[in-house]
Amino acid sequence: MTARIGLGLAALGRPGYLNLGHDEDLPPGRTVDALRHRTHELLDQAWQAGIRYVDAARSYGLAEAFLGEWLAAHPGRREQLTIGSKWGYTYVADWRPDAEQHEVKDHSTATFERQWPETLEALGGPPDFYLVHSLTSDSPALGDTKLLDRLAELADTGVRVGLSTSGPRQAETLRAALRLGGPFTAVQSTWNVLEPSVGPALAEAHDAGWFVAVKEAVANGRLTTRAGDTAFAAFAAQHHAAPDAVAIGAALAHPWVDVVLSGATTTGQLASNLTATAVEAPTEFARSPTEYWTERAALPWT
Repeated sequence: MTARIGLGLAALGRPGYLNLGHDEDLPPGRTVDALRHRTHELLDQAWQAGIRYVDAARSYGLAEAFLGEWLAAHPGRREQLTIGSKWGYTYVADWRPDAEQHEVKDHSTATFERQWPETLEALGGPPDFYLVHSLTSDSPALGDTKLLDRLAELADTGVRVGLSTSGPRQAETLRAALRLGGPFTAVQSTWNVLEPSVGPALAEAHDAGWFVAVKEAVANGRLTTRAGDTAFAAFAAQHHAAPDAVAIGAALAHPWVDVVLSGATTTGQLASNLTATAVEAPTEFARSPTEYWTERAALPWT
């Protein structure tokens, strides 16, 4: 199963994020050096465990730079890794976990032209996947012919172009991209036992030859021990497993999933995530997409 688990750096590359207990998981002070060290520590652990997919984004603070530094320190590993990154959001919190705004969304061609060179510099070369970050139904990207032409040019260089999705209408957004017939060939979506609504659309993408990655499999901590004595925690206990492992295993059980991202911020969390085995969770945990995303939006950045 480890070969189908990736390491996501969303909660490691910046001092503030919306995972439950994020402020308690990171080193005291959450300095740049401290988060650099923690990111490299988890990258080392992931490598030793056999993880070969790493996910970052321009808006994940210094995640791309931390990853690029780690790659430079370990010659020969880049060729064995698959790296995905994303553009379209700009990190604006200035390393303040209590900032009023952490990132700004802009899916314009101008943002792509600015952020692509930044990604190249931070990583020390091109990623294997480059996704439009959190494409939603209100984004003009799918109708922007100039942008789509530019992304097609990038795809012609060998970088697989795709999109990540968020919000209660993920399936609608993904199917709109599928209908375009290009340049997209990869998708990263939120799927978990609380919010499985995008599943059928992800299966369609997989059948169309797309690479499918699942993010937020533990629902920003709501499917971990951080959430307390929940019904899902009781279900996991019946399987003699940690809730995060069962949550990731539920995603891995789907044949249309190529990789499930771990968003671990500690070595203990990653070790627990890696105990996941494919298990089919009952549908009783699913909430309506609107309810799920409303609750997610209310999570505090800490």
